Amino acid sequence: MEIGQKIKQLRYKAGLTQEQLAERLGVSAQSVSKWENAASMPDISLLPLLSEAFGVSIDELFDLTQEQKMRRIESRMDVEEELAPDIFADYEEFLRQQLLSAKGKQPVLSLLAHLYHHRMEADARRVSRYAREALGMEPGKKDCQWLLTMAEGAAAWDWNVSNHGKVIELYKELIKNDHGKPTPGPYYYLLDNLIADHRTEEAKTYLKAFQALPGRKPPFMAEVYQAHIALAEYDEPKADAIMEEAARKYGTDSGFLFEAAQYHAKKCEYEEAIRLYEKSYASEEARKPRLIDALEGIAIIHEIMGDYGKAAQTYDRILENLRQEWGFTDEVVVQEAEKEKNRLLQRK
Repeated sequence: MEIGQKIKQLRYKAGLTQEQLAERLGVSAQSVSKWENAASMPDISLLPLLSEAFGVSIDELFDLTQEQKMRRIESRMDVEEELAPDIFADYEEFLRQQLLSAKGKQPVLSLLAHLYHHRMEADARRVSRYAREALGMEPGKKDCQWLLTMAEGAAAWDWNVSNHGKVIELYKELIKNDHGKPTPGPYYYLLDNLIADHRTEEAKTYLKAFQALPGRKPPFMAEVYQAHIALAEYDEPKADAIMEEAARKYGTDSGFLFEAAQYHAKKCEYEEAIRLYEKSYASEEARKPRLIDALEGIAIIHEIMGDYGKAAQTYDRILENLRQEWGFTDEVVVQEAEKEKNRLLQRK
């Protein structure tokens, strides 16, 4: 339905004449008539007044398909760090209504999870800000330290908090119930968490199953996981030997170079990690737009090493990538990169 027809329908429903609606909007009755007859369209600045006059959201003025509405929600989260409570409630209600349909639930569930995560991140930023301020006043305040740990994903000393047992069981169940259509995804996340918890014997078992999976997957990941399993078993010489052999086979592959950089970063071998991150990023020059992960790794390392100026300069490169290669202007990812750059410049 065209917006003019929608306005006409909503005007009838609200019991308003064209003259009465025009008076509320501060326009002529002739303008309303033109909208309803598709001779012209209302100015975008009038949409909030129209939605108020009819008691509907701005989205409801347009007859969008489910897919279009879901894309709009995604786009809104991309450009806004935080959604206003009424907007969040509208999106939440719309997505919950879509779950009543028997078909197409997976994309809806995924977007609903993203919506809650978007709000969670906004809340976490508040938790972090207030907890940091409180700790500045009283550094020994344990409850604020705990809140900061939860908000920023910091390490927790207690094993019963820091272990990943529940998520490990989730991915084991997903693999068990793959119904004959195994995919690499759950194996990656399972292996990551098993290695993080030093459950290396289980990791070895699942790595063998991962290697036997059909379909495309990076050929070097088996060696990368073998090296990290060796590190988790505190056998650094063995881990290094595995990575050196892999480098002889895959040393020009940008994906392997990135994994090698991460390997050295985890060992606090920062100069080598930066060298490999740079090499990985440069090797993608012909395949733009490039991901910014390697640059983010470089920025983090410079900050760890106390070189805030170089870290800020790396964020200049990140911003250049986002704007020139991805065409972003004011999306959240750009806003966050600018904030990080400014934070680092203040520490310089």
